[in-house]
Formats: sequence, structure tokens, C-alpha cells
Amino acid sequence: MTDGPVHGTWEPCPAARWEDGYLSGNGRHGALVLGAPDGDRVVVTHHTLVRPNGSEHARPPHLADQLATVQDRLLAGDTTAAEGFTDGRELQWVQPFHPAFQVRLRGGPPTAEAGEYRRSVDFTTGVVEAECEGWRSRVFVSRADDVIVQHVTLAPHHTLDIDLDHRLPNAPAELGVGQSVVRTPEGALITLRVRYPGSDRAYTGVTLVVPTGGTTTLAPPGVRAEGAESVLLLTRVVRHLGERDTAEDARALRDLLSDAEDDERPRPDDREPGSDDGEPGSGDGALTSGERTYDRLLARHIPLHRTAYQRVTLELDAEQAERALPGTELLARTKSPALLERLFAAGRYHLLSASGMLPPRLPGLWTGDWNTAWSGAFTTNANLNLQTASAVAGALPEVTAAQASLINRQIDDWRENARAVFGARGLVAPSHTDGESGGAYHFSREYPLHLWTAGADWLLKPLVDHDETEGVRDPRTAALLAEVALFYEDFLTRTDADGNLVVVPSYSPENRPAGASWGAINAAMDLSAARHALLTAADHYSGDHGDPGEPGDPGDPGNSERADRWRELADRLPPHRVNADGALAEWAWPGLDDTYDHRHLSHLYGVWPLDEINPYDTPDLAAAAHRALQLRGAENDSAHGHLHHALIAARLRDGERVTHALGQVLDGDFFHASLMSAHYPGRDVYNADAAHALPAVLIEALIQSTPDRLVLLPALPATWPSGRLRGVRTRFGAEVDLDWGPGRGRAVVRPTRTHRIDLRTSSGARPLDLVAGEDRVLDLGPR
Repeated sequence: MTDGPVHGTWEPCPAARWEDGYLSGNGRHGALVLGAPDGDRVVVTHHTLVRPNGSEHARPPHLADQLATVQDRLLAGDTTAAEGFTDGRELQWVQPFHPAFQVRLRGGPPTAEAGEYRRSVDFTTGVVEAECEGWRSRVFVSRADDVIVQHVTLAPHHTLDIDLDHRLPNAPAELGVGQSVVRTPEGALITLRVRYPGSDRAYTGVTLVVPTGGTTTLAPPGVRAEGAESVLLLTRVVRHLGERDTAEDARALRDLLSDAEDDERPRPDDREPGSDDGEPGSGDGALTSGERTYDRLLARHIPLHRTAYQRVTLELDAEQAERALPGTELLARTKSPALLERLFAAGRYHLLSASGMLPPRLPGLWTGDWNTAWSGAFTTNANLNLQTASAVAGALPEVTAAQASLINRQIDDWRENARAVFGARGLVAPSHTDGESGGAYHFSREYPLHLWTAGADWLLKPLVDHDETEGVRDPRTAALLAEVALFYEDFLTRTDADGNLVVVPSYSPENRPAGASWGAINAAMDLSAARHALLTAADHYSGDHGDPGEPGDPGDPGNSERADRWRELADRLPPHRVNADGALAEWAWPGLDDTYDHRHLSHLYGVWPLDEINPYDTPDLAAAAHRALQLRGAENDSAHGHLHHALIAARLRDGERVTHALGQVLDGDFFHASLMSAHYPGRDVYNADAAHALPAVLIEALIQSTPDRLVLLPALPATWPSGRLRGVRTRFGAEVDLDWGPGRGRAVVRPTRTHRIDLRTSSGARPLDLVAGEDRVLDLGPR
């Protein structure tokens, strides 16, 4: 047992399904580990692995010359007008994400009885371990060296066969596959080359096999190690065009084996928790070369991973006996605080592990099936946004940087979307992307995603929040905000009878008005996004970012003029509408009635993630938003819908509704043994939405911030009577630690900037003056 929450999980048996395999990743490479001693499999993934399906050449539809006509028809009352706003193409999915291959190890000891076996994952290190008598395997994916590292220790006389196999479920039969194995001075190099059919695109995987002791023979397509004390495996995969010479890949892996005297052993503080002098790789003075390499690579990786993971922690004062349970047993105790502690920790771990060169996909960074649901894409009209919701407050700038990387590599495509569909300057983000193309080509009559104009604002929101937290304004973010404002300058040209600007066509993902079609007018999300984008761009824009399409040089007096023009546009947008049910309407245009039973809550974008509607500054609108939340159904029980509901409820100070929404997920059997989640109840469709979004829900229920406000315990569920949340970052530049219990509460605020904020607690509101470097201890009093 431990003295606090368990920063990991474990099971007494191997994973029977790939969905239950433990996960490790560095935001580029991923490893999914099943942990069976007599036939272990490590499924290798990489963010770049998407299968060509024709969409790699797709471009957005050129519809700008039809825009005025469809606007006229919609404004005249033709609610089906936007159905013809297309070039007639059929729905085209983005390139599907897929696994690379599995590293197969066969011939270890037979799978032991449950009591003799244990597999685990340590969230603080990213090490996945499986162990039974006569066999031990440890796997991690290095953030420092971008390599998958596996070290297997064997009892004497065991034979281990090792090969790379791409034949995972639903692998296309027509793939072009080449395999080879060659000797190296250290052991052997296994290579797998896979070419996609009808394409010049391919990927290559290489695994360097380094045995200690015994004999090693080539057994194409793999290697046989007989009588080895241990075997070290170093694996990488690269996606490329045409042929690839693997000599450089082999050389790079062999270079990792060098053990310079000053880097031979890990520092004690960087060793795996729980290691002692009796374990392999410890201070017994007899380390094998494989163990030395494993320890050295782990020592370089840990400071990058552990430092990030441990920045924020949560305790809910769970029973120690429950904290010690295997994951599957704990998942059955859906009301246990220990379960929420572990899911919070697992969510942070998986989110960090999936984020690097790109943010998490729908399945994070992992899949064991070539047929990933919804192409394993980045879906930006809710899913990605919810997955990364905890990045700023949860002190994971690595995740925000990964999201910025996705955005910045696609800006030219976003510009083309704006020009082709709307005839406008600026940026329009797609609803789906494979990570390569940002073109808005995935749409259909039922899902006219090419009409959605709010995406750029939502995707940029975490970058803006990050800048507020750090107290700096990244000129790259300012430049992107300026381009979004330029889009609205060109797009917002129509007005209503009262002189308000009209967003037309307008789309509320992924819903439609009752009795009308999907393309409509003045969706609440579009109004909130346009207003926020224009005002934020006006606030950020200083002209020191070059030319985003029109604005000028640093110090250009026209910058102030442009900012004023954007503020004027924002002021001319219509207010939100409250419908006959007293609810904030999903469409602010008269005659467009709400459809309540839907998984998306797009219309409450102004509540979360924006601060436009809140109980303090806009209480009447907040009450209407709360009524809209009460009326919202769950449709098909998608995990993202429940947790989106919980985030909005937290902003509206409704702890009971937070509890209910979380309960829908915890009671709905959404989590696999790996603690990765599913999209639907009953562990149906492997999907990271619930796993990655859950930490954000717990943080929002306890601590919320804006650049000028701190809200403590806004939506504390009654089921969390006491606990501690450490390390939360705020948008006014402070770190906050929070303790609470029956009738008490205490917070420590550690500001990095001098600032006056509005403090909100259950006792009311008061101003709080913060001085950089001076901690403030707040007694929250009775609750």
C-alpha cells in the first residue's frame, strides 16, 4: 500500500485484448504492451502513420461564387438552401491512422497462474512492466531519444524468438511488405518495410536486438536468442516517400548503445520507483551492457516525463486498501474516490504521452487495429478540444505546444479553406484532419462541416490561455488571431432588420434546428466564436508579426485602426436569444427551434471554454445557459457529450450535475483495463475522449480562473468531502494549491505577477491583491 494516490495501475494477468494493453508514448512513438510471458506483443504506433486513401490529394470545394446566392435564400427563409452549397462530391474520410507493427516475442515461460504474475504501468516514468517467475519485461518510449526501449530478462535455458509483424486486425492484404534481418556486432537488426498500395508512400520499422549471453541466430524474418540472460530491443519507425536506406536508422540505434564513462549509470533520483540493490539494473556492480543502456536511456527520459506529469496532483482521501486494488477491480467500484484519483492520474499520463509532435488523436496515440473508428482523426469540433482541456490549468504546456504544432503546420490549408469556400482572407479550420492536411474536404449533407467557421477560434483558445498564464504574448499566436479577424471582416457582410451582423450560413456541430436543415443562421457557437476572435485579436494585435494578409509593420499606426474596426464588428453581432423554454437558444435567428436530444453542446461554447457567459458578469444569460443544459439530452451516450456537459455544469456552479455527468461515464463501463477509454458505454470503440477530458472536469469543479478572477470550489460534488489539489496554473499568472474538508477550506496562491483579482468563494466575492513572489494563504472558512 501507499501513503497517497497510486501513480500507476496494475493487473494480475496479461491483456487478453489489445484495448487492455498498457500504454507508453512520447508524443511521436507509441507502445501498446500486452505483457504475456510466452508470447508478448508490443504494438508500435507513430503519429505520422496514416494510410493513403485518396484524400491526401483532396482540396476544399470552390464555392465562393455561390455564397451570395445561398445567403440570399437562407435569409429569405429557405431552410434547406445550404444543402446545395457543395460541389457534389461524396463524403471523403481523411487518411486513417493505423498501427505500424507488433514486436513479437515468443518462447518465454508459459503464462503463469494469476497469483504468480503482475503487469503494471508507472505513470511517473512511463515504464510498462510485466513479471513472473523466470521472466521480466520493461518497456518505455523515450522523450529524450525518441526510441521505444524494451528490456527482457530471462531465466536460463529459455529460447526467445523475435520478429516484427504488421498483420494486426484489418491490415490490408494488398500492402507491399519487405522484411530482412542482418547481423550486427551487438546482435542483429530486424527491418520491416511496408508500402501502401497504389502510392509512393511507405514506412519502415527497425529493431536493434542486443542479447546478453547465450547464442543468437538469424531466423528470418526474425531472430532467435537461446540461453540469453537478457535481451535489449531498440525500435523506431519512420514514414517516408519512396525507398529508404536503413543504414542511417541502424547507425542511430547503435549510437544509443555507447556508454561513455560519465553517462553510464542513472542518477539515484532518476531510477525507477521501487528499484533496489537486489533488482536487475541496480548497484550490484555486474550490469550487462543491455541493462546499462536501458538504465542510461531511462535516466535521460525521466526528467522530461516525470517533471511534467508531477506538476499537478489530486488526492480525494480515498481508502488505502482501494488505492492498492488492480485497475479492473477498482473500475467496478464506481463510487470510490480512489477510482477518480487513479483516472485523474491516468488521464494526465495518457494525455502527456500522446502529445508531442501532434496532440492526441481520437484514440490518443495508440491503436491495435488498422480499421480505426472515424479514421483515428483529429476531430476539432469537440473531441480534440475536450481532450486538451486540462492542458493550461493542468500545467502541461507540452500539450499546448503540440496543439500549436498541429495548427502551424496547416495554416496554408486553413487559408485555402477561407478563400475556396467563402471567398475570404484569413483562416477557416477543418472539423477533421489526419494531421497532414488541414483542408476542409470532409463533409456531407448531414454533416456540412465545411460551413463551420468557429473552429479556428476554438483551436486557438488554449494558445491564448497559455499566453495569459505565462504573462507573455506569443507573436505567432497574435498573427493567427489577426488572420481569424480578417476572415470575419470579409465574411460578416450581411445584416438583419435591426442592423446586426448575421452569420450566414451558420452551423452548430453536429446538430440542426427542429424541422430545418443543418446549414442555418446565427448558431450560438458561431456568434460566440466570432465575437471572441474579433475582440481577442483586437486585444493582441500589435503588428509585430509580419503580414497576415494585410496588416503592416511594427508600430504601424494602422494597427490601432484595425483593432478598432474588429471591436466594432464584434459590437455589431447580435445578442444571444433566450427561447420560449427560458433556455439559451442554439440558433439566435427567429423561427429556428432547438433540438435538445443531442450529444454536442456547441451552443454553450460561450460558457465553456469561453468566459463570455458566467454567473458573475452575465447572471441572466448564465441562468438561460443552465436551463439549456438541463434540457439537453445525451443522444447516443457518447463519452465526450457527458464530459462536455460536466465542464459546462462546473462553470455554472452546478456540482450535482457534474456528479451526474461523471456518474454516467463511471457507471457506463467506458474504461478498459488499460484505463484508456471508449467512445460508447460497454467499452465500445477505443477512444481517448473520456480518459483525457476527465482531469479537466475535476480541475474545473475545484478551481477556475480568468485573467482577472479566481473561483475556488465552484462546483464541488458532495461525493468528494475532502481532498487536495496541487499545482494548478491560473490565467492571471499564479500557481494554486487547494485543500478542503467538511466545514473548511484553504488555498495557497503563489503569484508570478502583481495583479488585483476578483476572488470568488462560497462566502462571496472580494478583491484580492497579489504581489509577485509573495504567497497568499486564503482561509475559505465554513462551506
